[in-house]
Amino acid sequence: MSDLKVTLIQTNLHWENIEENLRMFDDKINAIQERTEIVVLPEMFSTGFSMAPERLAQTMDGSAVQWMKKKAAEKNIILTGSLIIEENGHYWNRLLWMQPNGVYGTYDKRHLFGYGGEHEHYQPGDKRLIAQVKGWKICLNVCYDLRFPVWSRNAIVPETGAPAYDVLINVANWPERRSTPWKTLIHARAIENQCYAIGVNRVGNDGNNIYHSGDSSLIDPLGEILYRKSHDEDIFTTTLERSRLDEVRKNFPFLKDADKFQVF
Repeated sequence: MSDLKVTLIQTNLHWENIEENLRMFDDKINAIQERTEIVVLPEMFSTGFSMAPERLAQTMDGSAVQWMKKKAAEKNIILTGSLIIEENGHYWNRLLWMQPNGVYGTYDKRHLFGYGGEHEHYQPGDKRLIAQVKGWKICLNVCYDLRFPVWSRNAIVPETGAPAYDVLINVANWPERRSTPWKTLIHARAIENQCYAIGVNRVGNDGNNIYHSGDSSLIDPLGEILYRKSHDEDIFTTTLERSRLDEVRKNFPFLKDADKFQVF
């Protein structure tokens, strides 16, 4: 299996302004000079972390999803991030894994942030999404999911003898006041699951005057910090090395010794 090129976009967001955010991300993706295969956007990238889905939610045929389809095809990339989606009379904080051919996977955020009232407006998901590209298996999470290690627990799949996934991606709107847990937990998820862990967070103040310092990160399977950016907007492209992951797992195969339990 070959290496994988990924791009992390850490940015401020236009509060509850879908058109401006789509225009802004359009410009940022167009500005990427390096070849890349996956572009990761923050949580609720078209609106910011809003508790007003009644005003802002779109269907899966809405402008934000259509933009993702168009941009993924135009740039020949996989584009991922979460949106406010209305479906069957309910609202979801839904991550999309949009492929260049228009085929997509979805993951509805499992753990809703009760402290911020998210559970009062959105429905929780109940299924994990592990996407595949070029032989890599990628587990997708959203923000508050990061605090619940059982949900993202990696394990050896009996049928294949290989771990369930190779990369954990978490997209977020995680405030600066809790930046220490953010940095600690994304670090821990990489080490305990013996995977690359990517966290993409926003920066700046949201519409509730809550400041976000970003701290978007890339951690390798041994816990080495390969990238971290605080406070500033940034577009970072790098290569995930398959040989590095395979070497770590071969030399220290602790996942086979993990406790057995069923997630869901």
